Amino acid sequence: MENKPACCCAAGRRTMEKPGAIREDSEARAGDELAAAAEAPHAPHAQDRLQGMALLPGGEFLMGTNDAEGFPRDGEGPVREASLSPFYMDACAVTNAAFAAFAAETGYVTEAERFGWSFVFHLFVPEAAKAAARPAPGVPWWLAVDGACWHKPEGEGSGIEGREDHPVVHVSWHDAASYAQWAGKRLPTEAEWEYAARGGLIQKRYPWGDLLKPDGEHRCNIWQGKFPDKNNASDGYAGTAPVRSFRPNGYGLYNMVGNVWEWCGDWFSVRHAKPGSRDPRGPASGTARVMRGGSYLCHQSYCNRYRVAARSSNTPDSSTGNIGFRCAADA
Repeated sequence: MENKPACCCAAGRRTMEKPGAIREDSEARAGDELAAAAEAPHAPHAQDRLQGMALLPGGEFLMGTNDAEGFPRDGEGPVREASLSPFYMDACAVTNAAFAAFAAETGYVTEAERFGWSFVFHLFVPEAAKAAARPAPGVPWWLAVDGACWHKPEGEGSGIEGREDHPVVHVSWHDAASYAQWAGKRLPTEAEWEYAARGGLIQKRYPWGDLLKPDGEHRCNIWQGKFPDKNNASDGYAGTAPVRSFRPNGYGLYNMVGNVWEWCGDWFSVRHAKPGSRDPRGPASGTARVMRGGSYLCHQSYCNRYRVAARSSNTPDSSTGNIGFRCAADA
Protein backbone atom coordinates (compact mmCIF):
# COMPACT_ATOMS: atom_id res chain seq x y z
CA MET A 1 0.00 0.00 0.00
CA GLU A 2 1.19 3.51 -0.75
CA ASN A 3 0.23 6.69 1.02
CA LYS A 4 0.18 9.90 -0.98
CA PRO A 5 2.98 12.40 -0.47
CA ALA A 6 1.47 14.88 1.97
CA CYS A 7 2.74 18.11 0.43
CA CYS A 8 5.59 19.29 2.65
CA CYS A 9 5.27 16.10 4.63
CA ALA A 10 7.05 12.91 3.68
CA ALA A 11 5.62 10.09 1.66
CA GLY A 12 4.18 7.38 3.88
CA ARG A 13 6.61 4.97 5.46
CA ARG A 14 5.07 2.16 3.43
CA THR A 15 6.35 3.68 0.19
CA MET A 16 9.85 2.74 1.33
CA GLU A 17 11.49 -0.64 1.57
CA LYS A 18 11.55 -2.07 5.06
CA PRO A 19 12.22 -5.48 6.60
CA GLY A 20 9.34 -7.87 5.93
CA ALA A 21 9.07 -9.06 9.52
CA ILE A 22 8.61 -5.50 10.72
CA ARG A 23 6.19 -4.72 7.88
CA GLU A 24 3.95 -7.66 8.82
CA ASP A 25 4.18 -7.12 12.56
CA SER A 26 3.97 -3.33 12.75
CA GLU A 27 0.28 -2.85 13.50
CA ALA A 28 0.12 -5.83 15.87
CA ARG A 29 3.06 -4.47 17.85
CA ALA A 30 1.54 -1.01 17.81
CA GLY A 31 -1.60 -2.49 19.35
CA ASP A 32 0.52 -4.11 22.05
CA GLU A 33 2.20 -0.77 22.73
CA LEU A 34 -1.19 0.94 23.08
CA ALA A 35 -2.33 -1.72 25.53
CA ALA A 36 0.92 -1.47 27.50
CA ALA A 37 0.65 2.31 27.66
CA ALA A 38 -2.90 2.03 28.95
CA GLU A 39 -1.76 -0.31 31.71
CA ALA A 40 1.36 1.69 32.58
CA PRO A 41 1.24 3.94 35.62
CA HIS A 42 0.00 7.35 34.51
CA ALA A 43 2.49 10.07 35.29
CA PRO A 44 -0.14 12.81 35.76
CA HIS A 45 -2.35 12.43 38.82
CA ALA A 46 -6.07 12.91 38.34
CA GLN A 47 -5.94 16.43 39.73
CA ASP A 48 -3.14 17.68 37.49
CA ARG A 49 -3.51 15.77 34.24
CA LEU A 50 -5.39 18.79 32.89
CA GLN A 51 -2.55 21.15 33.71
CA GLY A 52 -1.51 23.01 30.58
CA MET A 53 -4.86 22.38 28.91
CA ALA A 54 -7.56 24.87 27.94
CA LEU A 55 -11.25 24.17 28.49
CA LEU A 56 -13.15 24.85 25.28
CA PRO A 57 -16.89 25.46 25.50
CA GLY A 58 -17.94 23.53 22.41
CA GLY A 59 -21.22 24.23 20.66
CA GLU A 60 -22.01 24.80 17.00
CA PHE A 61 -19.41 26.03 14.52
CA LEU A 62 -18.80 26.15 10.77
CA MET A 63 -16.24 23.52 9.78
CA GLY A 64 -14.35 23.36 6.49
CA THR A 65 -13.94 26.02 3.82
CA ASN A 66 -14.90 27.01 0.31
CA ASP A 67 -11.86 29.32 0.16
CA ALA A 68 -10.33 29.74 -3.31
CA GLU A 69 -6.93 28.96 -1.71
CA GLY A 70 -8.21 25.61 -0.48
CA PHE A 71 -7.70 22.16 -1.96
CA PRO A 72 -11.09 20.58 -2.78
CA ARG A 73 -9.41 17.23 -3.53
CA ASP A 74 -8.33 17.13 0.13
CA GLY A 75 -11.95 17.35 1.26
CA GLU A 76 -11.61 20.81 2.81
CA GLY A 77 -15.17 21.64 1.82
CA PRO A 78 -17.99 22.09 1.78
CA VAL A 79 -18.53 24.40 4.73
CA ARG A 80 -20.82 22.53 7.13
CA GLU A 81 -22.27 22.96 10.59
CA ALA A 82 -20.92 20.74 13.35
CA SER A 83 -21.68 20.64 17.06
CA LEU A 84 -19.19 19.71 19.76
CA SER A 85 -19.44 18.88 23.45
CA PRO A 86 -17.10 20.85 25.74
CA PHE A 87 -13.56 19.42 25.81
CA TYR A 88 -10.02 20.18 26.90
CA MET A 89 -7.13 20.81 24.50
CA ASP A 90 -3.41 21.06 25.19
CA ALA A 91 -2.32 24.66 24.92
CA CYS A 92 0.85 23.46 23.21
CA ALA A 93 2.12 20.53 21.20
CA VAL A 94 3.71 17.77 23.29
CA THR A 95 7.36 18.67 23.89
CA ASN A 96 10.55 16.68 23.75
CA ALA A 97 10.77 16.96 27.54
CA ALA A 98 7.27 15.57 28.05
CA PHE A 99 7.82 12.69 25.65
CA ALA A 100 11.15 11.92 27.32
CA ALA A 101 9.34 11.57 30.66
CA PHE A 102 6.86 9.16 29.06
CA ALA A 103 9.63 7.07 27.46
CA ALA A 104 11.67 7.00 30.68
CA GLU A 105 8.74 5.84 32.82
CA THR A 106 7.29 3.27 30.44
CA GLY A 107 10.29 2.14 28.40
CA TYR A 108 8.28 2.91 25.28
CA VAL A 109 10.11 2.43 21.98
CA THR A 110 8.79 4.44 19.05
CA GLU A 111 8.16 3.00 15.62
CA ALA A 112 11.02 5.03 14.13
CA GLU A 113 13.35 3.40 16.65
CA ARG A 114 12.02 -0.05 15.79
CA PHE A 115 12.27 0.50 12.04
CA GLY A 116 15.72 2.01 12.51
CA TRP A 117 15.10 5.12 10.39
CA SER A 118 12.84 8.09 9.83
CA PHE A 119 12.39 10.91 7.29
CA VAL A 120 14.60 14.00 7.71
CA PHE A 121 14.36 17.13 5.53
CA HIS A 122 17.38 17.23 3.20
CA LEU A 123 18.79 20.55 4.46
CA PHE A 124 19.05 19.14 7.99
CA VAL A 125 20.82 15.87 7.08
CA PRO A 126 24.53 15.96 8.01
CA GLU A 127 26.80 15.67 4.96
CA ALA A 128 28.34 12.48 6.34
CA ALA A 129 24.91 10.81 6.43
CA LYS A 130 23.65 11.88 2.99
CA ALA A 131 25.45 9.16 1.05
CA ALA A 132 23.58 6.43 2.94
CA ALA A 133 20.24 8.28 3.08
CA ARG A 134 17.44 7.23 0.74
CA PRO A 135 15.16 9.81 -0.97
CA ALA A 136 11.41 9.33 -0.62
CA PRO A 137 9.63 8.58 -3.93
CA GLY A 138 8.07 11.72 -5.38
CA VAL A 139 9.37 14.00 -2.61
CA PRO A 140 13.18 13.89 -2.89
CA TRP A 141 13.66 16.63 -0.28
CA TRP A 142 12.81 13.97 2.29
CA LEU A 143 15.58 11.49 3.07
CA ALA A 144 15.20 8.25 5.03
CA VAL A 145 18.02 8.57 7.55
CA ASP A 146 19.22 5.62 9.59
CA GLY A 147 19.04 6.24 13.33
CA ALA A 148 16.73 9.27 13.07
CA CYS A 149 14.11 9.23 15.83
CA TRP A 150 12.55 11.52 18.43
CA HIS A 151 15.72 11.90 20.53
CA LYS A 152 18.06 11.94 17.48
CA PRO A 153 16.10 14.20 15.12
CA GLU A 154 18.78 14.40 12.41
CA GLY A 155 20.13 10.87 12.92
CA GLU A 156 23.19 9.54 14.68
CA GLY A 157 25.18 12.23 16.46
CA SER A 158 22.24 14.60 16.87
CA GLY A 159 20.18 15.17 20.02
CA ILE A 160 17.46 17.24 21.63
CA GLU A 161 19.66 19.15 24.07
CA GLY A 162 18.54 22.77 23.90
CA ARG A 163 15.30 21.69 22.24
CA GLU A 164 13.51 20.37 25.31
CA ASP A 165 10.69 22.91 24.81
CA HIS A 166 10.34 22.16 21.09
CA PRO A 167 7.62 19.81 19.85
CA VAL A 168 8.58 16.16 19.75
CA VAL A 169 8.87 14.90 16.17
CA HIS A 170 9.51 11.55 14.46
CA VAL A 171 6.45 10.18 16.25
CA SER A 172 3.94 8.02 14.41
CA TRP A 173 0.20 8.07 15.03
CA HIS A 174 0.62 4.92 17.13
CA ASP A 175 3.32 6.63 19.22
CA ALA A 176 1.12 9.70 19.76
CA ALA A 177 -1.88 7.60 20.76
CA SER A 178 0.27 5.63 23.21
CA TYR A 179 1.52 8.81 24.86
CA ALA A 180 -2.02 10.16 25.10
CA GLN A 181 -3.26 7.00 26.83
CA TRP A 182 -0.39 7.12 29.30
CA ALA A 183 -1.17 10.77 30.05
CA GLY A 184 -4.84 9.98 30.67
CA LYS A 185 -5.85 11.91 27.57
CA ARG A 186 -6.56 11.12 23.90
CA LEU A 187 -5.88 12.52 20.46
CA PRO A 188 -8.38 15.18 19.36
CA THR A 189 -10.96 14.43 16.73
CA GLU A 190 -10.50 16.36 13.52
CA ALA A 191 -13.58 18.45 14.32
CA GLU A 192 -12.21 19.30 17.78
CA TRP A 193 -8.86 20.23 16.28
CA GLU A 194 -10.39 22.65 13.78
CA TYR A 195 -12.74 24.18 16.34
CA ALA A 196 -9.78 24.72 18.67
CA ALA A 197 -7.58 26.15 15.91
CA ARG A 198 -10.22 28.70 14.95
CA GLY A 199 -10.00 30.21 18.43
CA GLY A 200 -13.60 31.42 18.37
CA LEU A 201 -13.33 33.15 14.98
CA ILE A 202 -15.84 32.30 12.25
CA GLN A 203 -14.56 31.10 8.88
CA LYS A 204 -11.25 32.93 9.07
CA ARG A 205 -8.28 31.61 7.12
CA TYR A 206 -5.86 31.55 10.07
CA PRO A 207 -6.26 31.33 13.86
CA TRP A 208 -5.86 35.13 14.07
CA GLY A 209 -7.78 36.28 10.96
CA ASP A 210 -7.49 36.40 7.17
CA LEU A 211 -4.10 38.09 6.76
CA LEU A 212 -1.01 35.91 7.04
CA LYS A 213 1.14 38.71 8.50
CA PRO A 214 -1.02 41.41 10.08
CA ASP A 215 0.96 44.67 10.19
CA GLY A 216 3.94 42.70 8.87
CA GLU A 217 4.13 40.51 12.01
CA HIS A 218 4.89 36.81 11.70
CA ARG A 219 2.27 34.75 13.52
CA CYS A 220 3.46 31.23 12.72
CA ASN A 221 6.53 29.18 11.80
CA ILE A 222 6.39 28.33 8.09
CA TRP A 223 8.82 28.32 5.15
CA GLN A 224 10.14 31.74 4.13
CA GLY A 225 11.94 31.70 0.80
CA LYS A 226 12.04 29.34 -2.19
CA PHE A 227 10.96 25.81 -1.35
CA PRO A 228 12.71 23.37 -1.02
CA ASP A 229 16.22 24.79 -1.21
CA LYS A 230 16.28 28.27 0.34
CA ASN A 231 14.66 29.18 3.65
CA ASN A 232 15.57 32.64 4.86
CA ALA A 233 13.85 31.91 8.19
CA SER A 234 12.55 35.46 8.50
CA ASP A 235 10.00 34.24 11.05
CA GLY A 236 12.93 33.29 13.28
CA TYR A 237 13.07 29.54 12.72
CA ALA A 238 14.41 27.25 10.00
CA GLY A 239 13.24 24.11 11.81
CA THR A 240 10.97 23.62 14.80
CA ALA A 241 10.25 26.49 17.17
CA PRO A 242 9.57 26.31 20.93
CA VAL A 243 5.95 25.34 21.51
CA ARG A 244 5.00 28.71 23.01
CA SER A 245 6.36 30.78 20.13
CA PHE A 246 4.18 33.50 18.60
CA ARG A 247 0.87 34.75 19.98
CA PRO A 248 -1.77 32.25 21.17
CA ASN A 249 -5.18 32.24 19.53
CA GLY A 250 -8.46 33.27 21.14
CA TYR A 251 -8.61 30.05 23.17
CA GLY A 252 -5.06 30.44 24.46
CA LEU A 253 -3.64 27.76 22.17
CA TYR A 254 -0.17 28.13 20.64
CA ASN A 255 1.06 27.22 17.16
CA MET A 256 -2.15 25.68 15.89
CA VAL A 257 -0.78 26.26 12.39
CA GLY A 258 2.82 25.95 11.28
CA ASN A 259 5.67 24.46 13.32
CA VAL A 260 4.62 20.77 13.12
CA TRP A 261 1.78 18.79 11.65
CA GLU A 262 -0.44 17.34 14.39
CA TRP A 263 -2.00 13.89 14.39
CA CYS A 264 -5.76 13.65 14.98
CA GLY A 265 -7.65 10.60 16.14
CA ASP A 266 -9.71 10.16 12.96
CA TRP A 267 -9.16 8.01 9.91
CA PHE A 268 -8.89 10.22 6.82
CA SER A 269 -11.72 10.52 4.30
CA VAL A 270 -12.79 13.21 1.83
CA ARG A 271 -16.39 12.41 2.78
CA HIS A 272 -17.75 14.10 5.86
CA ALA A 273 -20.37 13.55 8.51
CA LYS A 274 -23.82 14.92 7.83
CA PRO A 275 -24.14 18.69 8.45
CA GLY A 276 -25.30 19.37 11.99
CA SER A 277 -23.70 16.20 13.36
CA ARG A 278 -22.93 16.11 17.06
CA ASP A 279 -19.28 15.33 17.89
CA PRO A 280 -18.54 14.11 14.34
CA ARG A 281 -15.79 11.59 13.71
CA GLY A 282 -14.14 10.13 10.64
CA PRO A 283 -14.89 6.68 9.23
CA ALA A 284 -14.58 3.54 11.34
CA SER A 285 -11.57 2.31 9.38
CA GLY A 286 -9.12 3.45 6.75
CA THR A 287 -5.52 3.42 5.60
CA ALA A 288 -4.33 6.87 6.72
CA ARG A 289 -4.87 9.11 9.74
CA VAL A 290 -5.70 12.81 9.64
CA MET A 291 -2.99 15.40 10.18
CA ARG A 292 -3.72 19.10 10.68
CA GLY A 293 -1.97 22.45 10.90
CA GLY A 294 0.90 22.35 8.43
CA SER A 295 4.51 22.73 9.49
CA TYR A 296 7.69 24.78 9.31
CA LEU A 297 8.10 23.46 5.75
CA CYS A 298 4.79 24.72 4.37
CA HIS A 299 4.97 27.45 1.73
CA GLN A 300 2.29 29.11 -0.38
CA SER A 301 4.02 28.12 -3.61
CA TYR A 302 3.68 24.42 -2.90
CA CYS A 303 1.90 23.38 0.27
CA ASN A 304 -0.24 26.23 1.64
CA ARG A 305 -1.75 23.90 4.21
CA TYR A 306 -1.09 26.12 7.21
CA ARG A 307 -4.70 27.33 7.06
CA VAL A 308 -7.11 26.18 9.77
CA ALA A 309 -9.31 24.25 7.30
CA ALA A 310 -6.44 22.54 5.49
CA ARG A 311 -6.07 18.77 5.82
CA SER A 312 -3.55 16.08 5.10
CA SER A 313 -2.94 12.46 6.08
CA ASN A 314 -0.33 9.78 6.41
CA THR A 315 -0.14 6.11 7.30
CA PRO A 316 -0.26 5.58 11.07
CA ASP A 317 3.22 4.05 11.18
CA SER A 318 4.84 7.01 9.39
CA SER A 319 7.17 9.48 11.08
CA THR A 320 9.06 12.55 9.91
CA GLY A 321 10.93 15.52 11.30
CA ASN A 322 7.84 17.74 11.03
CA ILE A 323 5.03 15.64 12.52
CA GLY A 324 4.08 15.99 16.19
CA PHE A 325 0.83 16.10 18.16
CA ARG A 326 -1.14 17.58 21.03
CA CYS A 327 -3.72 15.91 23.26
CA ALA A 328 -7.35 16.46 24.10
CA ALA A 329 -9.54 15.24 26.95
CA ASP A 330 -13.25 15.01 27.69
CA ALA A 331 -14.64 17.75 29.87
